[in-house]
Amino acid sequence: MPSRLLSVFPLPCSILLLAFVAGPLCAQGVQQPAQLPAQLLATAYKPITGPERFRWAVRSTVGPRSLTMGIVSAGWGTMLNNPEEYGPQWEGFGKRYGMRLTGVSTGNAMEAGVGAIFGEDPRYFRSGGSFEDRWKQIVKMTVLAHRRDGSLAPAYARMGATLGNNFLSSTWRVESEKGAGQALIRSGLGVLGRMAGNAVTEYWPDLRRLFFGRRSP
Repeated sequence: MPSRLLSVFPLPCSILLLAFVAGPLCAQGVQQPAQLPAQLLATAYKPITGPERFRWAVRSTVGPRSLTMGIVSAGWGTMLNNPEEYGPQWEGFGKRYGMRLTGVSTGNAMEAGVGAIFGEDPRYFRSGGSFEDRWKQIVKMTVLAHRRDGSLAPAYARMGATLGNNFLSSTWRVESEKGAGQALIRSGLGVLGRMAGNAVTEYWPDLRRLFFGRRSP
């Protein structure tokens, strides 16, 4: 079954498989906080609090970036009339937008809830270094997450939420979007979407300063 899915949906399935494999491999090369000076560790990372975790879940679901990406995603699907059951009209746009929002809200709730149990921080922290450093950070923080002690470890809650959300949403999706193959495609695209979101977080302050004259935080 896995080999068949890989042959039919090579890119999304490969991305998802790479995310699960890359997490532990990336974590092996990360310096643990015990090796860092206590003062540096204290200033470099502060664990996420309960209210901060809640705000992250809300902002990641109905924040400007998420809502804008929903418009782009629903608009693209409406233009291509994919899935066909929704149709190419405004009503279809609304259904696609709402369907994406239910999936995003479910996934974020899963990641925030399960992450709280394991002490997994869903936030992305900017690198602000060289181009190479920034893209290493973007890719690395797609599959890794901070723990309470500041160490980096595989983002199990995030990947579990990506899979769980997409398989769960198959129960209320139209017929052409049901099934394990479609869920794996959405999961792989979800990993890519997380990476794209990291890139926006990394570069947006600089772009805002460049185009609008605002200082980066």
